[in-house]
Order: sequence, then C-alpha cells, then structure tokens
Amino acid sequence: MSASNLRRRLHHADVDGRRNEHVDISHVDSLDEPLLGKSSYDGGGSEVYDPRRQDLRDDDDRKKEQLHWSFLFSNLIAQWAQWLANIIVSSGSIFGRLFPFSSDNETSNPVYLSPLQEERLDNLRRRLKIPFDGSRIEHQDALKQLWKLAYPSREIPPLKSESWKEMGWQGTDPSTDFRGGGYISLENLIFFARNYPASFQMLLNKVQGQRADWEYPFAVAGINISFMLIQMLDLQSTVPSSKSGIRFLELLGRDENAFDHLYCVAFRMLDAQWLVKRASYMEFNEVMKSTRTQLERELVLEDVLAVKDLPSYTMLDK
Repeated sequence: MSASNLRRRLHHADVDGRRNEHVDISHVDSLDEPLLGKSSYDGGGSEVYDPRRQDLRDDDDRKKEQLHWSFLFSNLIAQWAQWLANIIVSSGSIFGRLFPFSSDNETSNPVYLSPLQEERLDNLRRRLKIPFDGSRIEHQDALKQLWKLAYPSREIPPLKSESWKEMGWQGTDPSTDFRGGGYISLENLIFFARNYPASFQMLLNKVQGQRADWEYPFAVAGINISFMLIQMLDLQSTVPSSKSGIRFLELLGRDENAFDHLYCVAFRMLDAQWLVKRASYMEFNEVMKSTRTQLERELVLEDVLAVKDLPSYTMLDK
C-alpha cells in the first residue's frame, strides 16, 4: 500500500473547561449574632462588658462586610465579561472574526478568513437562506432537471405524480419534503447526478450490496444529508468555530464547490455505513450519526487539503 493511501485518524475529545462558580453567603447574611461566643450575664441579669468580646464582634462585622463586597464585585466582573463576550460573538466585527470565543466541540485558536474565503462563505450562506418554493418556475425546472438526470430515458412526470415516489420522495408532491433542507438540498442532488453519475445511479437504484427489505428513501435521505452538513460545519455561526467547520473553510478557500463535493462524499459514506450495519428504515437516524462521526474524523486529518484528499472520496465513481 502506498504512503499516500495511509491515513492517520485523529481521535479527539472535547474538553469543557468552563465552570460556573458561585459564592454562597446566605448563611452570613442571616446571622443575628457574632460567630464567636455569646453574651454572658451576671447574677443580677446585667451584661458584663468585656472589651475582647467587643473586638471579636467588630472583627466579625468587618469580615462580613468584606465578604459581601467581594461577592458583589465578583458578580459585577462576571456579568461584565459575559456582556463583552456576547457583543464580540454576536457581532460581525473584526474582533469577532479574529478572536471567537470557544465552547464545546470548538477550537480555541483564532480563525483568520482571507478575502476569498469570506466571499465564498457569504455565497454559500446566501444559498442556505433560499427555501424551496414550488410556485417558482426555476425551482420547478430544477426538479424536472433532477428527474431527467435520474431517469434519462423516461418522460418527466407532472410535478404532482406517484412517479416521484420512485426517486425516494415521501409523497406525490416533492415540494412538501424539503422543509429545513431548503433549495440547496435540491442543488446538491443535481450536482451529485452531474458530477458523479455512476455513484448517483448506484445509490438511487440500490444496486450494490445486500439491501434491506425496507430501504431508506433516496431523495429524502439527500435532503437530510444537506441539513446534517450545515449543522456539522457550523455554517450558521458568524464564523465557524468547530474543528470540522474550520477545516472546511480551508477547503472552501481552495474550491468554491467544496460543500457540494463534500455532500457527494457524505451520501456515498452513508450508503456504505448502511450496508455495513445491515440497517433498515427504522435505523436511518443511527446511520446518519455514524456517517457524521466518520466524516468529522476524516476532515481533521492533517493531510486533507481538499475534499478529494478524504479517504472516503475514493468510493465515489464518475
């Protein structure tokens, strides 16, 4: 086996270094008498003055006051820090881009975006914001184009037809299946069919491996993969801060179609996981989770400089 085919898997765990600490002084505020000693009385019932006891009371009062002000001051500092963090993270300023605050599954290293990366990330985000609209002619044409790519020798059916179920739509009207996937999920399916037609046809027609009696629906699975990638790559944040999201930014800087190519790899990977697990329809979510985990591991490999460097990319056929 050549050295180029060897891949070192990085196993990492997320460390939660944050702790919310609180100082509890409720027991101090509720005290009605000094902590040390009690007043003594003589036989006649009058209190005997003891200067040492008075000193103890004064010392304790000072300690209580110091603790109280320390508590208020620490709360003020914590609130100020949180306020500043919210401003930086939520804004699109240069500070938010250069010094993002890290959290679970995030890297603490600063993220620097080149002008090209920013442009391509903005273009991708514009695509993510477009919902599928069955009343728009260009969206209807895209559905027809997908059908033509999937079944070149067959006539394009009406937009509402039982024939659409053969492609893996849940009903007779594909427009009802997009939901959170948006128009980009349809674009992803078309890109897959155009650029990797052999793999597209293999997954569409389920021709490889021992298939389940109740298979996953091809088209709906494609919509779910688009949605999964958007979450995994942290594309809805001001600047992606997850490890896989940051690596994706590097891939996007080298290839403006990195998201679409990654989609094709993820779809092929899902089908491979499906066969290995001998899964059926009710186990689809479990297969999706394992697909995401595998994809995250491959993305952070040190020698991955493009989508084509991913180990699973070799499974794709054109």
